[in-house]
Amino acid sequence: MARISSYPFDTNVTDNDAWIGTNAANRQTKQFTASAVANYLNLNAKVNIGGQMSFKWSDTQNGGLGTISKTGGGGSGDNFNTLTEIRLSKDEINGQRVVEFLEYLTTTDILIGQGNEISQFGHYKLDTYVVDPATASYYIAGITFIGGNGVIAEQGTQYTVIDFNIASGDVNLRQNFGSSNQWVINNTTGKATPSVTLVNAQEEIIHGCVDYTNATTITVDFDTNVTGSSFLN
Repeated sequence: MARISSYPFDTNVTDNDAWIGTNAANRQTKQFTASAVANYLNLNAKVNIGGQMSFKWSDTQNGGLGTISKTGGGGSGDNFNTLTEIRLSKDEINGQRVVEFLEYLTTTDILIGQGNEISQFGHYKLDTYVVDPATASYYIAGITFIGGNGVIAEQGTQYTVIDFNIASGDVNLRQNFGSSNQWVINNTTGKATPSVTLVNAQEEIIHGCVDYTNATTITVDFDTNVTGSSFLN
C-alpha cells in the first residue's frame, strides 16, 4: 500500500464515498461511508447545538436513557395534538443532563420535531416539568398543543426538542393534501389571517382562491384537482 500522503485530496465528498476503519465490536477492518457516519452523528447527537436536545421516541413509558415517551405508553402513529403529558429522560441521547435547561423553559414554547423529517413536528407550551415521583431518572412534562404537522413516528426515531418562539419569526406550518379542487386548512397559528403559500406535488408555487373562513379554518379553491401542500406563515 502506498503512503497515505501520496493519494490526492477529494474536496467533493458524497454520500457513497468511503474510507477504511476498525469495527469496535470485533476489531475487524471495515468500510464506512460518509452517509453512514453522518447518520451516526445525527442519530446519536454527537454534534451539539446550543438549545437543542435529542431523544429517541419510545412506546414504553420511561423507555430508557435518552428517551421521550407518552405517559401510559404507545403513541407511534398518533397525531401530535394527542400529546398532553410526556416523559423525558433526565439525560438526552448523548448522556448530557437536560433538567436545568428544561426547568428554565417551563411556561414557554417548545418544538418537538422528527430529526430526519423537518415537516413532522409538534409545537407546544411547556406547562409543567417535574421529576417522576416513581424514578428520579425521568421527568414528567405537561404540554399544551399549539400547532404542528404529521404523526409520531415509530419507536427509536430521533426527536429534537428546542426552545421555540414564533413571535421571533415565521411559523411555516405545513399541511399536505391529496388530489382535490378544495383544500381545507387547519389554521393553528393563532393569527386570523396568516400568509398562505401553496405548492404542488413538485414543490412548485401555485395559486388558488383563498378564503379565511373563520379563525381556525382557511379554505382554498382551485379550478382543477390539485395535490400538494400549504404553508402558513
